[in-house]
Amino acid sequence: MCSITITASAYQKKDEKYQCSTHYKMTTSLKRNMENMTVSPLPVTISENTTDYMYYYDDPVMDGVYHFSMVIYAVAFVLGTIGNGLVIWIAGFKMRKTVNVVWFLNLAVADFIFTFFLPLSIAYLALGFHWPFGNFMCKFNSALAFLNMFASIFTLTVISIDRFVSVVFAVWAQNHRTLCLASIVSVVIWGFALCFSLTYFIFRDTKEEKDGTIFCYNNFHETDTDLLLMRLTATVITRSICGFFIPFTVIVASYVVIALRVHRNHMTTSTKPFKVIVAVMVTFFVCWLPYHIIGFVELYSFDKNDYSLQRIIKILSPFVSSMAFLNSCINPFLYVFIGRDFKTKFRTSIQSIFERAFMEDNQQADLRSKTKSTSDSMVV
Repeated sequence: MCSITITASAYQKKDEKYQCSTHYKMTTSLKRNMENMTVSPLPVTISENTTDYMYYYDDPVMDGVYHFSMVIYAVAFVLGTIGNGLVIWIAGFKMRKTVNVVWFLNLAVADFIFTFFLPLSIAYLALGFHWPFGNFMCKFNSALAFLNMFASIFTLTVISIDRFVSVVFAVWAQNHRTLCLASIVSVVIWGFALCFSLTYFIFRDTKEEKDGTIFCYNNFHETDTDLLLMRLTATVITRSICGFFIPFTVIVASYVVIALRVHRNHMTTSTKPFKVIVAVMVTFFVCWLPYHIIGFVELYSFDKNDYSLQRIIKILSPFVSSMAFLNSCINPFLYVFIGRDFKTKFRTSIQSIFERAFMEDNQQADLRSKTKSTSDSMVV
Protein backbone atom coordinates (compact mmCIF):
# COMPACT_ATOMS: atom_id res chain seq x y z
CA MET A 1 0.00 0.00 0.00
CA CYS A 2 2.83 2.30 0.94
CA SER A 3 4.63 1.39 -2.26
CA ILE A 4 1.56 2.23 -4.33
CA THR A 5 1.22 5.61 -2.60
CA ILE A 6 4.84 6.52 -3.20
CA THR A 7 4.60 5.48 -6.84
CA ALA A 8 1.43 7.53 -7.35
CA SER A 9 3.05 10.52 -5.70
CA ALA A 10 6.10 10.18 -7.91
CA TYR A 11 3.95 10.05 -11.06
CA GLN A 12 2.01 13.12 -9.87
CA LYS A 13 5.22 15.08 -9.32
CA LYS A 14 6.54 13.93 -12.71
CA ASP A 15 3.30 15.04 -14.39
CA GLU A 16 3.40 18.43 -12.67
CA LYS A 17 7.02 18.85 -13.74
CA TYR A 18 6.06 17.95 -17.33
CA GLN A 19 3.17 20.41 -17.37
CA CYS A 20 5.39 23.16 -15.98
CA SER A 21 8.06 22.40 -18.59
CA THR A 22 5.46 22.41 -21.40
CA HIS A 23 4.05 25.75 -20.25
CA TYR A 24 7.55 27.25 -20.10
CA LYS A 25 8.38 26.06 -23.61
CA MET A 26 5.12 27.40 -25.01
CA THR A 27 5.62 30.78 -23.34
CA THR A 28 9.22 31.00 -24.55
CA SER A 29 8.18 30.02 -28.08
CA LEU A 30 5.49 32.70 -28.19
CA LYS A 31 7.80 35.36 -26.81
CA ARG A 32 10.42 34.48 -29.39
CA ASN A 33 7.90 35.41 -32.10
CA MET A 34 6.62 38.66 -30.60
CA GLU A 35 8.99 40.70 -32.74
CA ASN A 36 7.20 39.71 -35.92
CA MET A 37 6.45 42.66 -38.18
CA THR A 38 2.72 42.37 -37.67
CA VAL A 39 3.12 44.06 -34.31
CA SER A 40 6.25 46.03 -35.08
CA PRO A 41 7.56 48.55 -37.60
CA LEU A 42 10.61 46.29 -37.86
CA PRO A 43 9.87 43.31 -40.08
CA VAL A 44 11.84 40.74 -38.11
CA THR A 45 11.27 38.06 -35.55
CA ILE A 46 13.81 38.52 -32.81
CA SER A 47 14.37 35.93 -30.15
CA GLU A 48 15.11 36.87 -26.58
CA ASN A 49 18.24 34.78 -26.33
CA THR A 50 21.60 34.95 -28.00
CA THR A 51 21.38 31.49 -29.56
CA ASP A 52 18.41 32.39 -31.75
CA TYR A 53 19.90 35.80 -32.46
CA MET A 54 23.02 34.15 -33.87
CA TYR A 55 20.81 31.71 -35.83
CA TYR A 56 19.29 34.48 -37.92
CA TYR A 57 22.63 35.81 -39.05
CA ASP A 58 23.99 32.31 -39.67
CA ASP A 59 21.00 31.69 -41.96
CA PRO A 60 21.93 32.96 -45.47
CA VAL A 61 18.26 33.27 -46.49
CA MET A 62 17.31 35.47 -43.54
CA ASP A 63 20.57 37.39 -43.82
CA GLY A 64 19.74 38.23 -47.45
CA VAL A 65 16.18 39.18 -46.53
CA TYR A 66 17.36 41.58 -43.83
CA HIS A 67 19.87 43.22 -46.18
CA PHE A 68 17.04 43.63 -48.71
CA SER A 69 14.97 45.33 -45.99
CA MET A 70 17.75 47.79 -45.23
CA VAL A 71 17.94 48.79 -48.90
CA ILE A 72 14.16 49.32 -49.11
CA TYR A 73 14.16 51.30 -45.86
CA ALA A 74 16.94 53.53 -47.20
CA VAL A 75 15.05 54.13 -50.46
CA ALA A 76 11.84 54.93 -48.55
CA PHE A 77 13.77 57.34 -46.30
CA VAL A 78 15.39 59.29 -49.14
CA LEU A 79 12.34 59.46 -51.41
CA GLY A 80 9.86 59.86 -48.56
CA THR A 81 11.57 62.75 -46.78
CA ILE A 82 12.36 64.65 -49.99
CA GLY A 83 9.02 63.99 -51.72
CA ASN A 84 6.75 64.58 -48.74
CA GLY A 85 8.88 67.49 -47.56
CA LEU A 86 8.34 69.12 -50.95
CA VAL A 87 4.58 68.53 -50.73
CA ILE A 88 4.47 70.03 -47.21
CA TRP A 89 6.47 73.08 -48.30
CA ILE A 90 4.35 73.82 -51.38
CA ALA A 91 0.92 72.80 -50.04
CA GLY A 92 1.53 74.29 -46.62
CA PHE A 93 3.27 77.55 -47.49
CA LYS A 94 2.91 78.30 -51.21
CA MET A 95 -0.58 77.26 -52.27
CA ARG A 96 -3.94 78.79 -51.53
CA LYS A 97 -5.64 76.70 -48.84
CA THR A 98 -8.59 74.54 -49.95
CA VAL A 99 -10.25 71.51 -48.40
CA ASN A 100 -8.41 69.16 -50.77
CA VAL A 101 -5.09 70.78 -49.88
CA VAL A 102 -5.81 70.15 -46.18
CA TRP A 103 -6.46 66.44 -46.82
CA PHE A 104 -3.32 65.91 -48.90
CA LEU A 105 -1.25 67.95 -46.47
CA ASN A 106 -2.33 65.58 -43.69
CA LEU A 107 -1.19 62.58 -45.73
CA ALA A 108 2.16 64.23 -46.47
CA VAL A 109 2.79 65.12 -42.81
CA ALA A 110 2.01 61.56 -41.65
CA ASP A 111 4.33 60.06 -44.28
CA PHE A 112 7.11 62.58 -43.69
CA ILE A 113 7.24 62.02 -39.91
CA PHE A 114 7.40 58.26 -40.40
CA THR A 115 10.08 58.25 -43.11
CA PHE A 116 12.15 60.83 -41.19
CA PHE A 117 12.71 58.31 -38.38
CA LEU A 118 13.38 55.31 -40.65
CA PRO A 119 17.18 55.55 -40.08
CA LEU A 120 16.54 54.19 -36.56
CA SER A 121 15.11 51.00 -38.07
CA ILE A 122 17.96 50.83 -40.58
CA ALA A 123 20.50 51.14 -37.78
CA TYR A 124 18.74 48.44 -35.75
CA LEU A 125 19.09 45.98 -38.61
CA ALA A 126 22.63 47.06 -39.50
CA LEU A 127 23.78 46.62 -35.88
CA GLY A 128 22.51 43.03 -35.80
CA PHE A 129 19.27 43.77 -33.92
CA HIS A 130 20.98 45.87 -31.29
CA TRP A 131 18.94 48.88 -30.12
CA PRO A 132 21.24 51.57 -28.65
CA PHE A 133 18.68 54.39 -28.67
CA GLY A 134 16.99 53.72 -25.32
CA ASN A 135 13.63 52.44 -24.13
CA PHE A 136 11.65 55.58 -24.98
CA MET A 137 12.82 55.67 -28.60
CA CYS A 138 12.03 51.96 -28.89
CA LYS A 139 8.44 52.72 -27.90
CA PHE A 140 8.29 55.92 -29.93
CA ASN A 141 9.62 54.38 -33.15
CA SER A 142 7.07 51.56 -33.05
CA ALA A 143 4.13 53.82 -32.20
CA LEU A 144 5.15 56.24 -34.96
CA ALA A 145 4.81 53.58 -37.67
CA PHE A 146 1.23 52.84 -36.69
CA LEU A 147 0.41 56.51 -36.10
CA ASN A 148 1.29 56.98 -39.78
CA MET A 149 -0.83 54.00 -40.81
CA PHE A 150 -3.92 55.05 -38.87
CA ALA A 151 -3.62 58.76 -39.78
CA SER A 152 -3.29 57.86 -43.48
CA ILE A 153 -6.20 55.41 -43.63
CA PHE A 154 -8.48 57.68 -41.57
CA THR A 155 -7.62 60.60 -43.87
CA LEU A 156 -8.35 58.51 -46.97
CA THR A 157 -11.68 57.50 -45.43
CA VAL A 158 -12.57 61.13 -44.76
CA ILE A 159 -11.59 62.05 -48.34
CA SER A 160 -13.98 59.42 -49.70
CA ILE A 161 -16.77 60.65 -47.41
CA ASP A 162 -16.00 64.23 -48.43
CA ARG A 163 -16.37 63.35 -52.11
CA PHE A 164 -19.55 61.39 -51.37
CA VAL A 165 -21.07 64.43 -49.64
CA SER A 166 -19.93 66.76 -52.44
CA VAL A 167 -21.68 64.62 -55.07
CA VAL A 168 -24.78 63.41 -53.22
CA PHE A 169 -25.41 66.51 -51.07
CA ALA A 170 -23.95 69.17 -53.34
CA VAL A 171 -25.99 72.09 -51.94
CA TRP A 172 -25.08 71.27 -48.32
CA ALA A 173 -21.41 70.86 -49.30
CA GLN A 174 -21.34 74.29 -50.97
CA ASN A 175 -22.60 75.93 -47.78
CA HIS A 176 -20.78 73.90 -45.10
CA ARG A 177 -17.66 72.40 -46.70
CA THR A 178 -15.25 74.94 -45.27
CA LEU A 179 -11.57 75.11 -44.32
CA CYS A 180 -12.55 75.47 -40.67
CA LEU A 181 -14.53 72.22 -40.73
CA ALA A 182 -11.71 70.45 -42.59
CA SER A 183 -9.21 71.62 -39.97
CA ILE A 184 -11.40 70.35 -37.13
CA VAL A 185 -11.84 66.98 -38.85
CA SER A 186 -8.05 66.78 -39.29
CA VAL A 187 -7.50 67.28 -35.55
CA VAL A 188 -10.03 64.53 -34.83
CA ILE A 189 -8.25 62.22 -37.31
CA TRP A 190 -4.91 62.71 -35.56
CA GLY A 191 -6.57 62.25 -32.16
CA PHE A 192 -8.01 58.86 -33.15
CA ALA A 193 -4.74 57.82 -34.82
CA LEU A 194 -2.84 58.68 -31.64
CA CYS A 195 -5.27 56.66 -29.48
CA PHE A 196 -4.95 53.56 -31.68
CA SER A 197 -1.15 53.78 -31.81
CA LEU A 198 -0.76 54.11 -28.01
CA THR A 199 -1.00 50.31 -27.68
CA TYR A 200 2.33 49.93 -29.43
CA PHE A 201 3.94 52.57 -27.22
CA ILE A 202 2.71 50.84 -24.06
CA PHE A 203 3.76 47.28 -24.88
CA ARG A 204 7.02 48.05 -26.68
CA ASP A 205 10.02 47.33 -24.45
CA THR A 206 13.77 46.72 -24.43
CA LYS A 207 15.71 43.75 -23.06
CA GLU A 208 19.46 43.47 -22.59
CA GLU A 209 21.17 40.13 -23.17
CA LYS A 210 24.25 38.81 -21.41
CA ASP A 211 26.45 39.76 -24.36
CA GLY A 212 25.25 43.38 -24.16
CA THR A 213 22.85 43.17 -27.11
CA ILE A 214 19.65 45.16 -26.48
CA PHE A 215 16.47 44.03 -28.21
CA CYS A 216 13.48 46.26 -28.94
CA TYR A 217 10.49 43.93 -28.74
CA ASN A 218 6.79 43.66 -27.89
CA ASN A 219 6.44 42.67 -24.25
CA PHE A 220 2.78 41.61 -23.99
CA HIS A 221 3.62 39.62 -20.85
CA GLU A 222 6.66 37.90 -19.39
CA THR A 223 5.08 34.69 -18.05
CA ASP A 224 1.31 34.46 -18.63
CA THR A 225 0.83 32.72 -21.98
CA ASP A 226 -2.96 33.20 -22.03
CA LEU A 227 -2.68 36.93 -21.37
CA LEU A 228 0.11 37.22 -23.93
CA LEU A 229 -1.99 35.53 -26.62
CA MET A 230 -5.07 37.55 -25.70
CA ARG A 231 -3.21 40.86 -26.01
CA LEU A 232 -1.56 39.82 -29.27
CA THR A 233 -4.88 38.71 -30.74
CA ALA A 234 -6.64 41.90 -29.62
CA THR A 235 -3.85 44.03 -31.11
CA VAL A 236 -3.90 42.31 -34.51
CA ILE A 237 -7.70 42.21 -34.79
CA THR A 238 -8.17 45.83 -33.69
CA ARG A 239 -5.48 47.04 -36.07
CA SER A 240 -6.87 45.11 -39.04
CA ILE A 241 -10.54 45.90 -38.45
CA CYS A 242 -10.22 49.57 -37.46
CA GLY A 243 -7.16 50.32 -39.57
CA PHE A 244 -8.12 48.50 -42.75
CA PHE A 245 -11.38 46.59 -43.21
CA ILE A 246 -13.88 49.16 -41.86
CA PRO A 247 -12.21 52.07 -43.72
CA PHE A 248 -11.97 49.93 -46.85
CA THR A 249 -15.71 49.17 -46.65
CA VAL A 250 -16.59 52.84 -46.18
CA ILE A 251 -14.35 53.92 -49.06
CA VAL A 252 -15.69 51.29 -51.47
CA ALA A 253 -19.31 52.05 -50.51
CA SER A 254 -18.74 55.79 -50.98
CA TYR A 255 -17.26 55.42 -54.44
CA VAL A 256 -19.90 52.92 -55.54
CA VAL A 257 -22.61 55.46 -54.64
CA ILE A 258 -20.61 58.23 -56.35
CA ALA A 259 -20.21 56.14 -59.51
CA LEU A 260 -23.93 55.30 -59.60
CA ARG A 261 -24.93 58.94 -59.09
CA VAL A 262 -22.48 60.17 -61.72
CA HIS A 263 -23.68 57.56 -64.22
CA ARG A 264 -27.34 58.34 -63.57
CA ASN A 265 -26.93 62.12 -63.82
CA HIS A 266 -24.31 62.00 -66.60
CA MET A 267 -21.91 64.03 -64.48
CA THR A 268 -18.23 64.50 -65.34
CA THR A 269 -15.65 63.16 -62.88
CA SER A 270 -12.64 62.55 -65.11
CA THR A 271 -10.70 65.33 -63.38
CA LYS A 272 -7.14 65.05 -62.23
CA PRO A 273 -8.01 65.42 -58.49
CA PHE A 274 -10.41 62.47 -58.77
CA LYS A 275 -7.78 60.33 -60.47
CA VAL A 276 -5.16 61.29 -57.89
CA ILE A 277 -7.45 60.41 -54.97
CA VAL A 278 -8.36 57.02 -56.46
CA ALA A 279 -4.70 56.27 -57.20
CA VAL A 280 -3.62 57.17 -53.65
CA MET A 281 -6.33 54.94 -52.16
CA VAL A 282 -5.60 51.97 -54.45
CA THR A 283 -1.88 52.26 -53.73
CA PHE A 284 -2.50 52.34 -49.97
CA PHE A 285 -4.59 49.17 -50.03
CA VAL A 286 -2.22 47.31 -52.34
CA CYS A 287 0.71 48.18 -50.08
CA TRP A 288 -0.99 47.40 -46.75
CA LEU A 289 -3.26 44.42 -47.54
CA PRO A 290 -0.44 41.80 -47.46
CA TYR A 291 0.66 43.21 -44.10
CA HIS A 292 -2.74 42.61 -42.51
CA ILE A 293 -3.08 39.17 -44.08
CA ILE A 294 0.27 38.14 -42.60
CA GLY A 295 -1.02 39.31 -39.20
CA PHE A 296 -3.87 36.79 -39.21
CA VAL A 297 -1.66 34.03 -40.62
CA GLU A 298 0.74 34.72 -37.78
CA LEU A 299 -2.02 34.33 -35.19
CA TYR A 300 -3.01 31.02 -36.77
CA SER A 301 0.57 29.75 -36.67
CA PHE A 302 0.84 30.63 -32.96
CA ASP A 303 -2.44 28.92 -32.18
CA LYS A 304 -1.44 25.72 -34.01
CA ASN A 305 2.26 25.86 -33.03
CA ASP A 306 3.05 25.48 -36.73
CA TYR A 307 6.79 26.15 -36.83
CA SER A 308 7.10 25.62 -40.59
CA LEU A 309 4.43 28.28 -41.16
CA GLN A 310 6.19 30.59 -38.70
CA ARG A 311 9.37 30.12 -40.71
CA ILE A 312 7.53 31.19 -43.89
CA ILE A 313 6.14 34.22 -42.05
CA LYS A 314 9.66 35.21 -40.95
CA ILE A 315 10.78 35.19 -44.57
CA LEU A 316 7.72 36.98 -45.98
CA SER A 317 7.41 39.58 -43.21
CA PRO A 318 10.26 41.83 -44.40
CA PHE A 319 8.80 41.92 -47.92
CA VAL A 320 5.25 42.86 -46.90
CA SER A 321 6.62 45.33 -44.37
CA SER A 322 8.78 46.92 -47.06
CA MET A 323 5.70 47.29 -49.27
CA ALA A 324 3.91 49.08 -46.44
CA PHE A 325 6.90 51.36 -45.86
CA LEU A 326 7.20 52.23 -49.55
CA ASN A 327 3.64 53.51 -49.49
CA SER A 328 4.93 56.48 -47.49
CA CYS A 329 7.10 57.69 -50.37
CA ILE A 330 4.84 56.93 -53.36
CA ASN A 331 2.15 59.61 -52.98
CA PRO A 332 4.25 62.63 -54.09
CA PHE A 333 5.04 60.83 -57.35
CA LEU A 334 1.35 60.04 -57.88
CA TYR A 335 0.51 63.73 -57.47
CA VAL A 336 2.97 64.60 -60.24
CA PHE A 337 2.65 61.83 -62.81
CA ILE A 338 -1.11 61.11 -62.99
CA GLY A 339 -3.38 62.68 -65.54
CA ARG A 340 -0.97 64.59 -67.72
CA ASP A 341 1.71 63.92 -70.32
CA PHE A 342 5.09 63.09 -68.80
CA LYS A 343 7.05 65.65 -70.81
CA THR A 344 4.54 68.39 -70.07
CA LYS A 345 5.15 67.93 -66.36
CA PHE A 346 8.80 68.83 -66.65
CA ARG A 347 7.92 71.96 -68.60
CA THR A 348 5.62 73.01 -65.74
CA SER A 349 6.64 74.35 -62.36
CA ILE A 350 6.42 71.97 -59.40
CA GLN A 351 4.01 74.28 -57.62
CA SER A 352 1.52 74.38 -60.50
CA ILE A 353 1.67 70.57 -60.70
CA PHE A 354 0.58 70.27 -57.08
CA GLU A 355 -2.01 73.02 -57.53
CA ARG A 356 -3.64 71.00 -60.31
CA ALA A 357 -3.41 67.77 -58.32
CA PHE A 358 -5.15 69.25 -55.27
CA MET A 359 -7.59 71.45 -57.19
CA GLU A 360 -11.24 71.55 -56.14
CA ASP A 361 -13.85 70.30 -58.63
CA ASN A 362 -15.36 73.76 -59.17
CA GLN A 363 -11.88 75.21 -59.81
CA GLN A 364 -11.22 72.45 -62.35
CA ALA A 365 -14.50 73.25 -64.11
CA ASP A 366 -13.59 76.95 -64.26
CA LEU A 367 -10.17 76.09 -65.65
CA ARG A 368 -11.68 73.89 -68.38
CA SER A 369 -14.15 76.65 -69.22
CA LYS A 370 -11.36 79.23 -69.51
CA THR A 371 -9.26 76.88 -71.61
CA LYS A 372 -12.17 76.20 -73.94
CA SER A 373 -12.92 79.92 -74.30
CA THR A 374 -9.28 80.66 -75.10
CA SER A 375 -9.11 77.93 -77.71
CA ASP A 376 -12.38 79.14 -79.30
CA SER A 377 -11.10 82.70 -79.55
CA MET A 378 -7.88 81.44 -81.17
CA VAL A 379 -9.92 79.61 -83.79
CA VAL A 380 -11.90 82.76 -84.61
